[in-house]
Amino acid sequence: MIKRPLIVVLNGPNLNMLGMRQPEVYGRATLDDVEQICIQAAERLDVGIDFRQTNGEGELVSWVHECRNRAQGIVINPAAYGHTSIALLDALLAVELPVIEVHISNIHRREDFRHHTYCSRAAAGVICGLGVRGYALALQAMTDMILDENDR
Repeated sequence: MIKRPLIVVLNGPNLNMLGMRQPEVYGRATLDDVEQICIQAAERLDVGIDFRQTNGEGELVSWVHECRNRAQGIVINPAAYGHTSIALLDALLAVELPVIEVHISNIHRREDFRHHTYCSRAAAGVICGLGVRGYALALQAMTDMILDENDR
């Protein structure tokens, strides 16, 4: 039996508050809704996912480290840590895996401090401003990247 590629979907701080926090910016979908979107996309794409959320920077960094020997790619919504965490950037670079960064809102239409993310330096691509649909798009793109790599 062929083992399905594993894509780890990581979510940073305050994303557990989706649906309640600033619905005019982030929409009404909850994190559980996002997880279901990812599960459905993974089934359609025939990949496995490990979906996680934390409010702790150290825990997020540790989860990235765990990916090195068990995952084929990382989809990450670093949330505010994208704008502040060099430690998270260093972890993403260290694991040497493809990364796609996701933001629910269009960070470029928001406050100036949100325009830059450190994580983008480690990412093959960034999806922002497409709401929670961005996760499914990121999973599709990551699956394509993994299949392209496996064909080489």
